[in-house]
Amino acid sequence: MAYLRVSGTKIVDQNGKEIILRGAGLGGWMNMENFISGYPGCEFQIREALTDVVGKEKSEFFFDKFLEYFFTDTDAKFFKSLGLNCIRIPFNYRHFEDDMNPRVLKPEGFKHLDRVIDLCAAHGIYTILDLHTAPGGQNTDWHSDAGTHLANFWAHKDFQDRAVWLWGALAEHYAGNTWIAGYNPLNEPTDARHTRLIAFYDRVYAAIRAADPHHALFLDGNTFASDFSHFGDAHKKWENVAYSIHDYSIFGFPSSPEAYVSSDVQRRRLRRSYEKKRAWMDERGLCVWNGEWGPVYARTEYDGEKTAAVNTERYQVLKDQLDIYNKDRLSWSIWLYKDIGFQGMVHVARSTPYMTLFSAFLAKKQRLAVDAWGADDSHVRSIYQPLIDLIEREVAPENRQLYPAPVWKLSDRVGRLARNILVSEFLVKEWAEHFRGKEDAELDELAKSFTFENCVHREGLNKILMDNATLVAEAQ
Repeated sequence: MAYLRVSGTKIVDQNGKEIILRGAGLGGWMNMENFISGYPGCEFQIREALTDVVGKEKSEFFFDKFLEYFFTDTDAKFFKSLGLNCIRIPFNYRHFEDDMNPRVLKPEGFKHLDRVIDLCAAHGIYTILDLHTAPGGQNTDWHSDAGTHLANFWAHKDFQDRAVWLWGALAEHYAGNTWIAGYNPLNEPTDARHTRLIAFYDRVYAAIRAADPHHALFLDGNTFASDFSHFGDAHKKWENVAYSIHDYSIFGFPSSPEAYVSSDVQRRRLRRSYEKKRAWMDERGLCVWNGEWGPVYARTEYDGEKTAAVNTERYQVLKDQLDIYNKDRLSWSIWLYKDIGFQGMVHVARSTPYMTLFSAFLAKKQRLAVDAWGADDSHVRSIYQPLIDLIEREVAPENRQLYPAPVWKLSDRVGRLARNILVSEFLVKEWAEHFRGKEDAELDELAKSFTFENCVHREGLNKILMDNATLVAEAQ
């Protein structure tokens, strides 16, 4: 078997035959996220807090078992049965080096990553390796695991040097693995100056190519993989490269301005948003990959009798987006494969030990809207509105548009800092205290809640993905 490669606007095999990658992101696994697995704040915070409560040995035991159970051969077999052929694997740099011991490779970081890449390969599934969290935080959101709204990756050269070093080590390790479709060097960068991203891509491209001349690279646009306006002629320096957009639609979230009825106007809006993101590539005849997209879903415990109607609406958004992608023969990776019930193709059953233990805590998180992703802030909006009013009263309109505007509106910025960083920080210890006094067998059972056998399938989502995967496969 030979490497996949980028040829013009297409991804092709060794014979030049087009390969359309269709799959999902393994979010929440080697880069844990709060809305995916139920903790508050950032991953480094809950790891530190759990160590304080149960000790280093038990904490490491729990997280290792979590990684083991989250994705197994059974998951790979199910994924392939839907006709999907690619998994994007987000990972946190902390698995491979420590901030207090930089540039010293932790070989144990490859333990689970190698295992899952090999499991996928055994079932004919490609993988794309995604550095989702870089030193210092390459973007302004929680999933860069920095605990701040500042993307300090761009302000300190040493953070960038470490990411370049890490990719050199990863490329050397995986250079001969042809089931890896390629490398996604940096998830959702937010470089306020725009120019530093291109300079970093130049450096990481050179580092990867020095160790691995074969694998394709998938480069995210700036501002959460949406903006290529400052890329200019940068593509002329790079070979075997595709460009990654993240095509989330406002219609797939609780903040949607209106009910989605698949009207002509709404479908045109879906298309316009998507076309704007890929315009730079289309003007130059370059390959586009949609690395993240997809709605979130209502849950009966929080949304009650509205759940079915809301989810029917969200499935229609999904179908209409896929209709666009199919016509363009676009490769895509939906977000996401597994979680605790908000967006995943499969999700942990409410009857499992983990969900039972955290039931009241998860309800509290929902009520306080401490997670940014798809938040419903209706219960606490009145608490934060006076702060928004104060800023609007005291700050001139032209001074309120802080990067990454317009992706973050004023209300979003207040929510990020006040709810998702400040309030969530106060809940970290409360999450960890749920583990106090638990022995290894109990920790194992909690981690085992995330096995495929303990998950519920989101049948509506999976049926749509399977139907569309089949259509695309037959057209190849």
